[in-house]
Amino acid sequence: MGFEKFGRKSFTAITKVGEYVDKLESGQVFTTHCPKCNKTYFPPRMDCPGCLSGSLEWVKVPDTGKLVSFTNVKYAPTGFEGDLPYLLAVVDFDGFRMFGRLVSSMQGTDIKVGMTVKPVVVSYENGQIAHEFVAAE
Repeated sequence: MGFEKFGRKSFTAITKVGEYVDKLESGQVFTTHCPKCNKTYFPPRMDCPGCLSGSLEWVKVPDTGKLVSFTNVKYAPTGFEGDLPYLLAVVDFDGFRMFGRLVSSMQGTDIKVGMTVKPVVVSYENGQIAHEFVAAE
């Protein structure tokens, strides 16, 4: 299986990190970590851009992180027009950052930079799967 099930709309069918989707389907959010240079990367990759090592390992994303930035998307690229408006966020997990959507139920709520959020796996009505962030309780 390739990468065709990832995201709201997938434009990439084959990738070296197709296992990411398998992990999402198991209900967990993972990314990759380079043991050689001790860096964690998102999006996941199998070749380290820092030291060029090809020995990255899958690691579970921590349960919570801090919201660094977010934006309310009101104009979407091709394929995402039906999703408008939606929230995109950058979350810090103790030294590495991930981007993704905030769950739609957060639209119109009191969202603040620095708030604690957690990654969750979401399945869309068209069979696609991804991660999003939700406020941690």
